[in-house]
Amino acid sequence: MIGRAGGRADVQWRDTAERYGAVSRFLHWTMATLFAWQFAGMAIKEIVGRTPLTRFWVGSHASVGIVLLALVVVRLGWALAQRRRRPPYRAGAAGLAARGGHFALYALMLAVPLLALMRAIGQARPIAVFGITLRGPREGEIGWLTAPADWLHGNLAWLLLALVAGHASMVLVHRRRGYDIAARMIGRKAPPGIRRQARRVAPPST
Repeated sequence: MIGRAGGRADVQWRDTAERYGAVSRFLHWTMATLFAWQFAGMAIKEIVGRTPLTRFWVGSHASVGIVLLALVVVRLGWALAQRRRRPPYRAGAAGLAARGGHFALYALMLAVPLLALMRAIGQARPIAVFGITLRGPREGEIGWLTAPADWLHGNLAWLLLALVAGHASMVLVHRRRGYDIAARMIGRKAPPGIRRQARRVAPPST
């Protein structure tokens, strides 16, 4: 909850059964912004080819990917730590579908940058993050590290984009039906139907 205590704002850092806390929201929207940057750069490259703009955009791809990999590891750890506190899924098939969709999103958000990191380690080229060289060039590449990313990184990335689009579409569908689940991720209380369910499953306060 964000309230007033002694004239200062009391920020809700942890999740509750009614809404996500400040940490979860920060991780969610930061990662959403960085993934949007990644996909926009690759899409523009495919559409307009190599230009100074796309060279800059795509040139940041590996560095931003490292940041995303670190953030998704933190987000997974935070989600596990908050799993008994955060808003519950709906009952029935809708809840199972949402749970499965979120599992797939987390799996791909981890796999896509991890594959890219494996390829970077296995390649002969130097490894640099935001212009800082972490490793110089090597002689030859390590095929068992580079091959999985060559096969899967791009395809899984586009699959991730499709799942994100589906996720966003379902949020809009629920909103049109009067079930504004997005409120929980922008800091507002969950809709009444979710609050009633949350009260039934919320853990005891600590």
